[in-house]
Amino acid sequence: MEDFQQLKHRLGASLLQQRLDKQAQHQARQTHQGEGIFKLERFHHISIDRWAERLLKLCFLWERAHRNIFQIQVIEQEWVLPHLPAVFDGFRLLQLSDLHLDIHPDLAPAIARAVRSCPHDALCITGDFRRTTNTDQEPSMTLMPQILAATNAPSFGVLGNHDFIQKVPRLEDYGMRILLNEATALEREGQKLWIAGVDDPHFYKTHNFAAARDGIPSEACSVLLCHSPEPHAAAAQYGFDLMLSGHTHGGQICLPGGRHLVNSSKGLARPFVKGRWRSGDMLGYTSPGTGSSGVAARLNCPPEITVHVLKSRSLIP
Repeated sequence: MEDFQQLKHRLGASLLQQRLDKQAQHQARQTHQGEGIFKLERFHHISIDRWAERLLKLCFLWERAHRNIFQIQVIEQEWVLPHLPAVFDGFRLLQLSDLHLDIHPDLAPAIARAVRSCPHDALCITGDFRRTTNTDQEPSMTLMPQILAATNAPSFGVLGNHDFIQKVPRLEDYGMRILLNEATALEREGQKLWIAGVDDPHFYKTHNFAAARDGIPSEACSVLLCHSPEPHAAAAQYGFDLMLSGHTHGGQICLPGGRHLVNSSKGLARPFVKGRWRSGDMLGYTSPGTGSSGVAARLNCPPEITVHVLKSRSLIP
């Protein structure tokens, strides 16, 4: 009860109630999260994931696609941010996204090894800790300490559409700050870099950019964590310098060259599905994901952890 009082204070009474109502409806199978082809899963006898696995096996691609989920790449992206204080030049922010840890018992150790091998100054997770939206969240939560034990850096996260809000106190007990339409500052030599985060904008739609931006000085440098890139245009209106997202998995099962076959976000333009993009004055990045959702397979779309190297414009000749 005390946890819910704190969550009500942080997220706001109306948004918390909205989230809890949608969680209950979804758990009772009165609502479904699927869009596009995934709408078929509203009919409970149809599973897109099972059909995808069968198709991969029929095409003799399953073994390779399954092995690929453990071939986690470390991708480095460099960003020149006009408001970044010089003291933060070279700051390395490590992004994980869409872990779906309970899809395979060997996935958490593989992610932990990748994190441990990659120098970073802070770690962030942009949502979706468990495999599916209607399974027990306990298996994924018991695996999370392996990931967080792999870093000595400050860690931050936001919830995704697979995540129930009840896991927030547990994750914070593990040492990860979950940002519920909130912001916090990292400080060096009296200068600040702000990390903001909003709640899931995809299914629960309990994001609030104004609340996340509140308290951040207009001239300060801010990085926004948002599970899905879908509301990028709205986020750009609030003056964030960089937005980090996931959710799309980059397609996960793709054609050669990485062209995705399905897009889990209705109406999201192709440039926002994976990689670097810009929306107005705001820079952005959509991770193809660190884990795998639904089916334990990836094809022509490797999993990744992403090192975002922040550069100060004031130091550029």
